[in-house]
Amino acid sequence: MPPLAADERTTLEGWLDFYRATLALKCAELSETHLRTASAAPSALTLLGLVQHLSEVERNWFRRVWAGEQVPPIYEPDADPSAPDGGFTLSERVTREDALAIWEGEIAWARANCAGRALDETVPFGAAQVSLRWIYAHMTAEYARHCGHADLLRERIDGSTGV
Repeated sequence: MPPLAADERTTLEGWLDFYRATLALKCAELSETHLRTASAAPSALTLLGLVQHLSEVERNWFRRVWAGEQVPPIYEPDADPSAPDGGFTLSERVTREDALAIWEGEIAWARANCAGRALDETVPFGAAQVSLRWIYAHMTAEYARHCGHADLLRERIDGSTGV
């Protein structure tokens, strides 16, 4: 649970970490097969695909945009070139352990790249500037949306519900 009465930064980081932990919980104790199962037809979305996608999103916002790093995509591009940030397509070469370790590594990079930086600090983004505050808010929304997907996928796999 994020802190109920904290400063802005602690609140923003707390909510983002809450949703990161929620995704991890939705994947916990499932087999590789279950994590690869598209359980809400007709969608091809899987829990493992969500982990991979959120690794790409972490990398994009906290490394490419925020830190200005020139890092390549982690996963092969999705079949749909218009899919934002990619990562949804599964590969037999990437195991559950690989995907979770990569995701945790990207979260560690995100934390390191944001440590000591002010929420109102900005970096170039297209023709505009984007603040760390905006990135935290955007990432929380991104995770919240995908944790909703994860709730449905997990419930369809084994009936598990809740946070």
